[in-house]
Amino acid sequence: MEKFVYDIVGDPEVFEQNRMPAHSDHVCFKSLAELTAGTTSYRLSLDGVWQFHFAKNINDAPVDFFEGSYDTSGWDRIHVPAHIQMEGYDKPQYVNVQYPWDGKEMLTPPEIPQEFNPVGDYVKHFTLPDGFKQERVCISFQGVESGFALWLNGQYVGYSENSFDPAEFDLTDKLVEGDNKLCVRVFKWTSGSWCEDQDFFRFSGIFRSVYLCSVPKTHLYDLTVEPVVDKSLKSASLKFKFVTQGSGSIDLKLSLQGEKIIEGNIPLLDSGETTGSCDVTKPVLWSAEEPNLYELLLTVKDKKGKVLEVVKQNVGFRRFEMKDGLMVLNGKRIVFKGVNRHEFSNKNGRVPSREELITDIITMKKNNINAIRTSHYPDDSAIYELCDIYGLYMIAENNLETHGTWEPYERGAKGVEYVVPRDNPIWEGLLLDRVNSCYQRDKNHPAILIWSCGNEANGGLVISKMAALFKELDPYRLVHYEGLFHDRRYPEISDMESQMYPPVAAIKDFLKKNKEKPFICCEYSHAMGNSCGGMHLYTDLTDTEPRYQGGFIWDYIDQSITKRDRYGKEFEAYGGDFDERPNDGNFSGNGICYGDRTPSPKMQEVKFNYQNISVAFDKTGKKFKVTNKNLFVNTNTFDAFVILSVNGVEKKREFIDIAVNPISSKSFNVPTSVLDTAKLIMDAQKGKSDFVELVLTVSFVLKENTLWAHKGHEVAFGQTVYSGEFTGFSCSQPLKLVPGNNNIGIYGQDFSCMFSYPNASLLSYVYCGKEMMIKNPLPNFWRAPVDNDNGYMMTSRYAQWKIASLYPTLRRPDAPFVMPDVIPGPNSITIRYTYYMPTTPESECHVAYEVFGDGTIRCEMDMDLVKKLPDLPEFGMIFKFDADFDQVSWYGLGPKETYADRKRGGKLGFFHNEVKDNMAKYLVPQECGNKCDVRFAKVTDKRGRGMMFFGKPFNFSALPYSPHELENAMHPFELPEVHYTYVKTSLAQMGIAGDDSWGSRPHPEYRLLNEGSLKFEFYFKGI
Repeated sequence: MEKFVYDIVGDPEVFEQNRMPAHSDHVCFKSLAELTAGTTSYRLSLDGVWQFHFAKNINDAPVDFFEGSYDTSGWDRIHVPAHIQMEGYDKPQYVNVQYPWDGKEMLTPPEIPQEFNPVGDYVKHFTLPDGFKQERVCISFQGVESGFALWLNGQYVGYSENSFDPAEFDLTDKLVEGDNKLCVRVFKWTSGSWCEDQDFFRFSGIFRSVYLCSVPKTHLYDLTVEPVVDKSLKSASLKFKFVTQGSGSIDLKLSLQGEKIIEGNIPLLDSGETTGSCDVTKPVLWSAEEPNLYELLLTVKDKKGKVLEVVKQNVGFRRFEMKDGLMVLNGKRIVFKGVNRHEFSNKNGRVPSREELITDIITMKKNNINAIRTSHYPDDSAIYELCDIYGLYMIAENNLETHGTWEPYERGAKGVEYVVPRDNPIWEGLLLDRVNSCYQRDKNHPAILIWSCGNEANGGLVISKMAALFKELDPYRLVHYEGLFHDRRYPEISDMESQMYPPVAAIKDFLKKNKEKPFICCEYSHAMGNSCGGMHLYTDLTDTEPRYQGGFIWDYIDQSITKRDRYGKEFEAYGGDFDERPNDGNFSGNGICYGDRTPSPKMQEVKFNYQNISVAFDKTGKKFKVTNKNLFVNTNTFDAFVILSVNGVEKKREFIDIAVNPISSKSFNVPTSVLDTAKLIMDAQKGKSDFVELVLTVSFVLKENTLWAHKGHEVAFGQTVYSGEFTGFSCSQPLKLVPGNNNIGIYGQDFSCMFSYPNASLLSYVYCGKEMMIKNPLPNFWRAPVDNDNGYMMTSRYAQWKIASLYPTLRRPDAPFVMPDVIPGPNSITIRYTYYMPTTPESECHVAYEVFGDGTIRCEMDMDLVKKLPDLPEFGMIFKFDADFDQVSWYGLGPKETYADRKRGGKLGFFHNEVKDNMAKYLVPQECGNKCDVRFAKVTDKRGRGMMFFGKPFNFSALPYSPHELENAMHPFELPEVHYTYVKTSLAQMGIAGDDSWGSRPHPEYRLLNEGSLKFEFYFKGI
């Protein structure tokens, strides 16, 4: 009798024993009625509660627990599917590049940890249904991390590694009548774990579904469909290959939207392969824009004609190829507007529900994302079918990453022999098996355009053989691998040049020098925390450089796990929050969606940069050009409206028929009715001093409901300011000046204010009897660091400006106090302070408050920059109000936060929310909530009393915490109780960056460079 030997767990050349060959992910139903109902009687789910024992290593695991006489009734209980670490055993551990055992055991590939290498033993008892008893029975494990051995009724069945592809075994000869005891021993780390160093939480266990399969005498084991479209795109052939067991026949029926296209019968003479093809004239093509799917219905019959199986396979006809150095889909140059997607749920780890998968797809479609890279392993099979149906392109990635082996090699800490797999033949079998498993399961999905050998595993001969196997198995798709960038010896590994996080200038330079292949960024715009600044520089490049064909944002969703703090309140946890060591902290928080799957403010920018229709107005605002970037649909697929708004409030909406062919541009006139309305408003405004701004918006929305959004959902927009500009403020109401020994009082209609000598600022502002100020406003040069700032040591570079913001003074050290200037005017009184900042060398800032008789104050801030000082993070003022001022409204860009390098997606309009709503849910508190190009804003209590700010377009934010409180907290629960509302107004704040998070700064055009002088003017007034 064959026995399991533990030594194979550490042997990379033994990665399976007795595992059945990989096959397609089709589902066999017993009848058409079952198929319609979506439930097959050929499967018996073993998901649910299993008996469980946890041990920290193999030496502590129970011996012979798989024997029938071994009593496991007293064991713990565990859910399947689930991670062991999410069920109360071991700890979730997040590490990025480093291996999880680093610093604990000194290992060299392919050695595995011995002291701590958890073993999870699972036991499940089952009784076969009557329908299974006369048939062959197999078991399917859809995902087990990272290796497991299997026993049934005391007999060894087999072994498998590879966490993310199915493993199936034949149980037939080991089954018994009545109760069957199924035993699974799961190893957290195997030799194959050296190839699973992906940037994610490290888990183990049976984390995808397990089920038994009943196999009828005539059975469709494997199905390959290859829809081949000819160059003219006018005809196609459907090639197919059936791997069957038993003899009989298969009825084939191909239909489109219920209309029969092809019908036939294929005889099955014996077990083995059957191939064939059928012609399809005028195929209706599949794309992300128009995901047209044919239905292939296969009815498997035995020799007597009895129906044994019914299989439905979606078929998408599309032609994807390399043509003239470009990737081309159905004859058109494709641009990937993509995201990398880790499979993750903040409640269940890598065990997302189907509802969560659908949420992901719908969110992507609503935000103009057209492609997914399955980083960096095969996902749950359901996501591929959803991409077929909803329309998303896919780079299907094989389960491989060895970043922690070649990173020390590249920095000289290890020799080349440490790199996995490089040219080492011991890894060849394991990795070629993974390529085959990846291909076989997912080969029939039209959404997959490109296979990927894996991620960040350097290069070499083994990966070259992996790419060759993908091409041998599938001549109709391209092959991708970014690691070619690190090892150019085998250029055939990747059909396209793929790089991670290159600056736009580097892409341009590369394409000038290398003209053989198109270029994509398999990872770009690192979306860690408040990020994605400068993303538009990449998406703009797709319009000007044909061989740059887009990229995939890193990444889609924060990998966070919902946990409770010491007081029972839920928060999103990241690396280190489970007391696991080593860890890589919040580097798991790179999503454009939060862990709860709601879009973060970054999504606003993604949606705009990825929109397939652009609008550009001419200088007059009376004409606009529409560019249709869609490959296959006319803009008249959508409804278009021209909208006139005044100070952000819509006044006129006019439907306009806009028909622009794919990959074309056309100009249009703003409807006369809209222009006439604008003229009436402008005429009525003549002679008045009120600020009135007219904005024109062209909006494209869905005409009808779709699978992913309702009618009226906006897919694209463009805007221009048609008329209006802030020209200043004046007021002739009288004022009373009361100078004192320590303070200066100014009194006017319904207000008073007091300026302090010792407190160096505006001390009091009373409006209609209410004191508005909690603390005097002060110059502010600091913003709380964002995650990207940490990579280029922003706090070290710019620390002087934090000190300057905290400790400005009206006197130099060892120098006399400098009194503010008091400058009376005909209709106003100006108080001007000179602040000395504790910087080296010293710097000065001047702040002048010009007070008008109605309570309006013009604040002017100016500063001559000192060349030896660093750039400024921000240049503006900060106010502190009571937390009762919890309502915010503004006319500017919104509705989500915007920044100098991330504001294209903001729409100019009038918006309202609560102060707390402006706290973005980034894993680590950081700068957030900024609004660019604000014309006016209000912060009030619920009765409408508070402060208004206005002026030429400026930055504005209102948060319940100061920049310093944000900076001091590593989790939201570390923030103090809310007592105040902090308002910042600024001329500018440096960008948030996003090219990467480990060194890239905001681009120079989005920084406050230390050159010349700065001047900022705005107004505020009580209301």
